[in-house]
Formats: sequence, structure tokens, C-alpha cells
Amino acid sequence: MDPLDLARWQFGIITVYHFLFVPITIGLSAIVAGYETAWVRTRNPVWLRLTKFFGKLFLINFALGVVTGIVQEFQFGMNWSDYSRFVGDIFGAPLAVEGLLAFFLESTFLGLWIFGWDRLSPRLHATCIWLVHLGTLFSAYFILAANSWMQHPVGYSYNPKTGRAELHDFFAVLLNKVQLATFPHVVMSAYLTAAAFVLGVSLWSMQRNEGAVKEIFRRAVRTGAALLLVAGVGVAITGDISGKIMTEVQPMKMAAAEGLYDTQTKAPFSILEWGSLNGEHHTSIIEVPGLLSFLGTGSFNGEIKGVNQLRAEYQAKYGADPGQKYYSPGNYTPMIPVTYWSFRFMIGLGLLAAAIAIAILFVTRRGRAPNSRWWTRAAIALPLLPVAANSFGWIFTEIGRQPWAVFGVMTTAQGVSPSVSAFDVWTSMILLTLLYAVLAVIEVKLLLTTIKAGLPEDAPPADDSDDLDRPLAFAY
Repeated sequence: MDPLDLARWQFGIITVYHFLFVPITIGLSAIVAGYETAWVRTRNPVWLRLTKFFGKLFLINFALGVVTGIVQEFQFGMNWSDYSRFVGDIFGAPLAVEGLLAFFLESTFLGLWIFGWDRLSPRLHATCIWLVHLGTLFSAYFILAANSWMQHPVGYSYNPKTGRAELHDFFAVLLNKVQLATFPHVVMSAYLTAAAFVLGVSLWSMQRNEGAVKEIFRRAVRTGAALLLVAGVGVAITGDISGKIMTEVQPMKMAAAEGLYDTQTKAPFSILEWGSLNGEHHTSIIEVPGLLSFLGTGSFNGEIKGVNQLRAEYQAKYGADPGQKYYSPGNYTPMIPVTYWSFRFMIGLGLLAAAIAIAILFVTRRGRAPNSRWWTRAAIALPLLPVAANSFGWIFTEIGRQPWAVFGVMTTAQGVSPSVSAFDVWTSMILLTLLYAVLAVIEVKLLLTTIKAGLPEDAPPADDSDDLDRPLAFAY
């Protein structure tokens, strides 16, 4: 394998691994803040115990997410120096604001929340975790703004003297139409993922406890299931909006997601089809007439451009050979089997999680608490389904843009570091993969240990806010 192959694999491994933690961090910070707010308003110790239990799980996940996120920045300079040089002026502003504003907000108020249980008033303490959640949203917004620029570059001009893209309208980047559709979709997905995490953990814990503790986890099961369904509706609505924006600015990605080779009106959405690995033809097995046209245009009679027509259109617009290896000259077609199946896994796994949540709401109604082994299996699967769906969604988003790193501007092959060797990339990829394997073992062990330990004791924190001389204390 050459350095480009290896750099692509390394980017995929590192980014997918990091993205396992991000949605849980965003969504779980909101759920913990909601539990603590419920405790502040009602003084019901049930909400306080859930706040501390899931707060500890949130901290474990947050720590691993920060560590793996730092590595992301190193690999840009290591394997993608030409890309970094080209987009540095564009990415500098949103990523700098993300670091100075969002991460500062997260880390500062997370520290106050961790050490402030016995020092801050309950209202002020709850405000801290809400500000942490606000910081995670800011962080997501600015990072997605940078990624959305790669999908739909706006607010810049190309300087032929420096060979770089130069920013001239920061707000155009922040208000990019792709960004405005992507951000709410990602946030809703994060809420769904965290809700599934709470639901799975609570369902598993409910089956292993009795009495008051079982009832507390049953309450968490129902709140988690309800939040999952609400977030699922949000994911569907925002996903529909994203699909229409994608059809407008990246029609090849939509055509590849459906394996649609020729332009059609009343285009069907295929539930299942069989295609060739070289992406030349397909055979539909199950399809819904007109649904793809509706998803892409808002009309069941709308026109969706096919791969063959778009390929000719791109050749006329961008030239004959934008890529080098992965795509034959003038192909402009992403890997259709990957885009097709990642798109369906993204949707299918999210729908499966929602279906399980509906079933759980039904079986836990009127104080019931099922103990069947099937629900134990569901509890284990629930946190994993949205996490896998998120990963497939990210793979679809990035693979569907190929051969472009920046759509219509720079190919992935042009962005790789010219001086990096295959040995260099092999070495860093093996070391990082081993490091991530160790981190995965630590993460899973910490989570399982905390979950098995169960709820903390029913002891509300003392309100010592008037004791200004008392040092901060670590709550866990």
C-alpha cells in the first residue's frame, strides 16, 4: 500500500474511534443536567442519585473523548500537510474559536461541577453542568462548520501566488447552508445516542436490583426511552432537510447513496438491491416508488440526477482527471457499495433502536419491570446501535464526497503529505491503533466497574456555600 492508502486508513481509524465518544458526551451532558435540574426543583433524591451515577459515566467518556480528539490534530500535520496548508486560513478561525471559547467553557465549568458539590449552591452547581453542555454544543458547531466547508466551500477565494484558500467571509462559513442542516442533525443524533446509553445501562441495572433501586432505574428506563423517541423524530426531520441540501450541493453523493445510475423523475428508494463492486450496474430487489425523489426534492415527482449524467457533468466542469488512483480518469464516482450500505446501516440501526425503545415503553408501563433475558440482550445492544449508526453516517458523509477532500476544489490525493513515506504512516498507524486498543480496554473496564457499582448512597450534598475558606473537594 502506498502512503495515500495508508493515510486514508489512518484517518478513518482515528476519526471513527474519536467519534464513538463525541455524541455520548454531547447528549449525556444534557441528560445529566436535566436530572440535576429535576433534583434542584423537586429535591427528590432519586434525581440526585441518577445525576451522580450518570455524571460519573459522563466524566469517563468525556476524558477519553478529549484524549482521542487531540490526536486528530496531529495527524493533519503528519499525513495531510498539503491539505492543511491549503485550508489553514479557512480552518484557523472556527477551530481557534472552538478551542478558545467552547473548550474553555467546557473545561472550566466541568471543573467547577466536579469539585463544587459541597461548595456551590445547588442552583449554581446545576448551572455549571448546563454551561458544560452549552460548551459541547459550541464545540460541535465550530468543528462542523469546518467540515461543512469541505462539503460546500463558501466565503473564500483562491490565491494563486500562495496556492492557498483564503478566508474573506467568516460568517458565510459559519452560516453555510450545509452547516445549518448538519448541526441540528448531529445534535439530535447525539441526544438519541445518549438516551440509548441511559436506556441500556438503566435496563441492565434494573434487572439486577430489587426494591427502591430497581424502581429508580425503571424511572430512568422510561425517561431514556421517551427521550430516545423524541430525539429520533428530530433526527428524521433534520435528516430529511440534510438530504435535500445534499441533493442540491452534492448530487453525486445522493446518487451514489441510492445506486441511481440514470436520471429519473419519481425515483424510487431502494430498501435492498444487488450491485456490482465496480459500481457499474445494479438490480433492485425491494424499492419504494417516488420516495427518493421526495427525500431529495420534496416532491414525489421530482428529478434526481443519476451517476452517469453527473459524471459527464463533472467532467465538463472540473476536467478529465481530478484524482489519481482510486478513480479512473474523469470518473468522479465515490465507492458506491460503501456509500449505499453505510447510508442504510445509518438509518436502519437508528430505526432499530427506536423500535426497541417503543417496545420497552410498552413492557414497563404501569410499574412493570420485565426480567426476560431478551431484555438483557436489548440492554447490551441499545448503547451500541446508535454509536454504530453514527459511525456509518460519518463514513457515508466522507466517502460520498470522494474523490474530493474539498468538494470541487481539492482532491484527497492532492492533500496527502508529499514527503511522508509508507513506513512513516505504517509506524504511526500501528502505534496509534495499539494505543487506542489500550484506551478502549480502559474505557470499557471503567464503564463496567462504575455501572456494576450502581447508584451512590442517598445522601444529598451539604450546602456549605457560605464557608468560603473551605477548599474544593473532589466529589467522586
